[in-house]
Amino acid sequence: MPENNNFAKWYHKAVVYHIYTKSFKDSNSDGLGDLEGVINKLDYLNNGTENSLGIGAIWLSPFYKSPQVDHGYDISDYRSIDPVFGDLETFKKLVAECQKRNIRIIIDFVINHTSSDHLWFQESRSSRDNPKRDWYIWRDPKEDGSPPNNWLSVFGGPAWTLDKNTGQYYFHSFLPEQPDLNWRHDEVQEEMKNVARFWLDLGIDGFRIDAIEHLIEDSYLRDDPRNPDYVPLRDDPYLLNEHLFSKSQDDLSYCINALCELISEYPDKFIVSEAYVDIPKIVSLYRACEQKVHAPFNFNLMGKPWSATEYRDFVDRFEKALSQNDWPNYVFGNHDRSRLISRLGEEKAKIVAVILLTLRGMPFIYYGDEIGMSDVSIKPEDIKDPFATMVADIKFSRDPQRSPMQWSGEEYAGFSKVKPWLPVASDFKKKNVETELKDPDSILNLYRTLINFRNRTPALQYGSYRSLDTASPDIFAYVREHGEDKILVMLNFSDQKIKESPPFDRVRLICSTSRTAGENAEIKGGITLEPYEGCVLGIEKNS
Repeated sequence: MPENNNFAKWYHKAVVYHIYTKSFKDSNSDGLGDLEGVINKLDYLNNGTENSLGIGAIWLSPFYKSPQVDHGYDISDYRSIDPVFGDLETFKKLVAECQKRNIRIIIDFVINHTSSDHLWFQESRSSRDNPKRDWYIWRDPKEDGSPPNNWLSVFGGPAWTLDKNTGQYYFHSFLPEQPDLNWRHDEVQEEMKNVARFWLDLGIDGFRIDAIEHLIEDSYLRDDPRNPDYVPLRDDPYLLNEHLFSKSQDDLSYCINALCELISEYPDKFIVSEAYVDIPKIVSLYRACEQKVHAPFNFNLMGKPWSATEYRDFVDRFEKALSQNDWPNYVFGNHDRSRLISRLGEEKAKIVAVILLTLRGMPFIYYGDEIGMSDVSIKPEDIKDPFATMVADIKFSRDPQRSPMQWSGEEYAGFSKVKPWLPVASDFKKKNVETELKDPDSILNLYRTLINFRNRTPALQYGSYRSLDTASPDIFAYVREHGEDKILVMLNFSDQKIKESPPFDRVRLICSTSRTAGENAEIKGGITLEPYEGCVLGIEKNS
């Protein structure tokens, strides 16, 4: 990918930190994280010096008024803050405090569905001729009274629920308490644009669009084909079908572009959207936005085998598929997936930190990954995740990766003064911010070093990417370059020492997962990488 000097806006440079608001910091001792708690910890994220993490933007999970059936992803009022998180004045204070620290704010925008408690749905279900009836998706039963088709809910069971009052089924991609909006309805689109304007006028900098693949379904309601590879009891029940008609229809591009047009009314704003798709589909989602203010999430490396060859192949193909003005991103953890440490272990997780913060594009860090938080053991009686409750299987619970942030070795890890809504990890006395800040070899200090180096290095912020051939298939190496600023990244994916000779006469060690820069500041000839070592090196001029 050639250099593009147009990449100069905040979203081309910022490292984004994903805050699961309910689990970040409790400020009022009710066991739940809240907006005031986020404000209290902003200096940890960025206080204007390299003593902080150096975060350039935060993404907040939903804080809107909600019955909390799906932890805020069931919204009953898009213009109100749920009392458990604070109020609009607290949010305005958060915006002001973030602006003081040059931290941008991205908020979760749940536009596919509302809560069944929302006044829109209450009107819609009141009668078949209500003006808001078609704001949602209603259909008659089949002759035998069964649902209109075989579409499935992501959270298990049919995606249709019968409303006995009006005798029709309504569609819900997720829980029955989360009815889908009808995005083919002009009034729905216009009202959601007005909601977006409300938050943009309050000073936010962008949106993360939830579940964007689900916005548009087949208008003919054709049955989804069965998945021939589905294995009962092993696989997620949602995988019983291949979702050919129940999501990701062609009209989706029209909806994305409508959102892009809306956000383009405001300067310097950006949208990221949730879609678990491969490279061709990612590219199509980029193309849907004519204004180039949108990027679909790239989750693909989360599912790749641990292999230097696999990682290099994917990144090379991804870079080749993007156009000149597409801005990439990489995600290795979020509130729906097992923690990075639990999937890979700490040595590999440190390499992932190097990859995430040195590849081209926008990096997303899930809160707690920077201190090596792992999945927390949840007892069946303590499950809060509605998905796991609905399918009656703890293995599908997302609670383990949503546990309270570990701030200190104090009781409840400094998250709260009372028992939190989810258990704290058993290793919190060792794995916490306070302890790791004092340890130069901690994963937190690795993240801090990488982020702050990235923040002052044009080659890493918006330079070009070029992978290098290596003698060993276990080494993934690449160069980031912007003008005379050149950075070499070398990653050993194996448990063996490997010597490599990069094609540069002189390089200097900037950062390593296994050694300090002072041990070998200048390297000539070759470099021996320790097992699972990642190195960031500066390429000397005329090298």
